[in-house]
Amino acid sequence: MGYQFIHMESYARKPDAKGRGADFIFAEASRKPEACVHVSAPTSPIIVYGVGVEAVQELHDSAVISAAVEVKGSKSRKIRQDQKTVHTVVASHPYTMEEIRADPTKRREAEEWERRTVAWLRDQYGDDLKSVIRHEDESHWHIHAYILPLSDPGLKAARYHPGMTAKRAVMDAGPIAGENQKALGKRADAQYKTAMRQWQDSYHEAVAIPSGLTRLGPQRRRLSRDEWQREQVQAKSLQKVVQRARQLKADGETYIDRTKTEAAKIAADAARAQEAARKAAAAALAAQDRARQEQEQARASMADAERYSGWAGRLRAVWDKFRESKMAGRIRNELLGEIDRWRDAAKDAERRQLEAERQRHEAEQKARAAQDAAFRAGIERDRLRSMLTPVNDPDTPELSPSPKLTLKPNFEKTEKRDV
Repeated sequence: MGYQFIHMESYARKPDAKGRGADFIFAEASRKPEACVHVSAPTSPIIVYGVGVEAVQELHDSAVISAAVEVKGSKSRKIRQDQKTVHTVVASHPYTMEEIRADPTKRREAEEWERRTVAWLRDQYGDDLKSVIRHEDESHWHIHAYILPLSDPGLKAARYHPGMTAKRAVMDAGPIAGENQKALGKRADAQYKTAMRQWQDSYHEAVAIPSGLTRLGPQRRRLSRDEWQREQVQAKSLQKVVQRARQLKADGETYIDRTKTEAAKIAADAARAQEAARKAAAAALAAQDRARQEQEQARASMADAERYSGWAGRLRAVWDKFRESKMAGRIRNELLGEIDRWRDAAKDAERRQLEAERQRHEAEQKARAAQDAAFRAGIERDRLRSMLTPVNDPDTPELSPSPKLTLKPNFEKTEKRDV
């Protein structure tokens, strides 16, 4: 492996001293013959993200037509030709194209580096990142990113350059106490270097380390071959450690999600059991009330039967002087049959009352079982939380506590009464 390479540059419509302007860099990216004489066998660029180079150029040219800046007197004017209106970033992988074409493993590593780089660019520039293309017709696998400040009415691309932004902030603030213009310039240059170093460090942490690349090359630090090889081994080891840490974090998050799902299922089952117990208790109370009402009706029927029996006896004494009369016998038999039916109804009401009490007892047992299940769910949750404590990841979500299940049925005591 090797070290990271990433570079940024902003361009204006007017070419700079080297003849490089917005039109030129668009022509070079799209591989127009007059702009890519340095490439022996040019091939069309491959779109990695966003739109093609021609579409980016059309967006840029349309925005330039309507862009304007405010001047004195609350007036506005067209932007200058030398104002930088497009920002570019170039990132290159250490593998050569020959290595990548010959080794599928190296191609996969380069593609993974490319995915990480695009993700980092999107995080840096958001929706202003319009295109990322790859060139495979040069010595190394590399990509170009194109950023347009379309949200800025003045179309100022310098806003994307962290070094220039930091330096301008110092110069605009002016000198501090005891500082002359030369000292102010030195302090602004120092802020420029600090901002650019932070930008490179950000790319190193997000892309280079997971890809096994070092921060700097051997020549910049005058390293010997042995020192450089040892640093490459360390970078590769660090890459494996980072990948292992990410895998462990992903496994931990998967385990947490699965555990939370299981805990939620246990809580839901306990809640359903509690609801079933509540319904059973309500049904038992309703059955008990019905049995009580039927028992009271049976008692009232018994009282009516006794009253009618006494009336039949008086009727027999008045109207029938004989000890045994057909009419009295028939009335007695009919009334006795009614009395037997009422007694049976009273006994049936008593049986219903006993059944209601039995159902109430079962409902209480189900309620206690639901409470035990909820208690066991809480113990399981605490055990799982203690198992996950060594992960020590501040981003790891905690398990939500299981709802506390309580059921306090208020059954009305009833007394058994024999008919």
